[in-house]
Amino acid sequence: MDAQQREFCQRVARGIATEFGPKCEVVVHDLESADPDHTVIIVENGEVTGRKVGDGPSRVALEALRSKCNPPQDRIAYLTKTEDGRILKSTTIFLRNQDGEATGILAINYDITLMVSASQELSALAGDAGDTAKTAQFIPRSVSQLLDDLIEKSVELVGKPVSLMGRDDKVRAVGFLDNAGAFLITRAGQRVCDRFGISKFTLYSYLDAARQQAQGA
Repeated sequence: MDAQQREFCQRVARGIATEFGPKCEVVVHDLESADPDHTVIIVENGEVTGRKVGDGPSRVALEALRSKCNPPQDRIAYLTKTEDGRILKSTTIFLRNQDGEATGILAINYDITLMVSASQELSALAGDAGDTAKTAQFIPRSVSQLLDDLIEKSVELVGKPVSLMGRDDKVRAVGFLDNAGAFLITRAGQRVCDRFGISKFTLYSYLDAARQQAQGA
């Protein structure tokens, strides 16, 4: 992201954050950063999620880095959650170059925890409490948290403890992590190996198998 684009994003981020107040966080990611572990270049009202300039990508940003050949679509008004359980209404807008490739992300996160709480209280009175927190996507404060979350999501996807997983189960889990861009994170391979009790050689074998399955799908 060049200086002109960055200056424009800074003005837009400040304008949005000021318009909607301290519960509205605006974060800009540079997807052309030489270090994919540190993509955040602009933060307004960072106290909403605790993020700061120099922090790592969200899951959406990581997927964008992974999908350069197939740029993802904007995501509007979806639910996310912070480490301490607060619920956010989020929007992710991809900044593109003239070729349509995603070069950055403008993310808006609005803390709606109190609104959700009030809504659930009213729903409970009406007999339908729901569980918004279960549908909200976790927003990490570091790439380490992001990787841990993705690994646990891969285990949930398979639906059984790692100790009971067979080869095909682990291939499926590794395929999910690959598609999510987890292996763009520094030293991700070793942490995945540790979690699934496999060697680096086996991990590469599972990656090849998962990619072959994806191509044949």
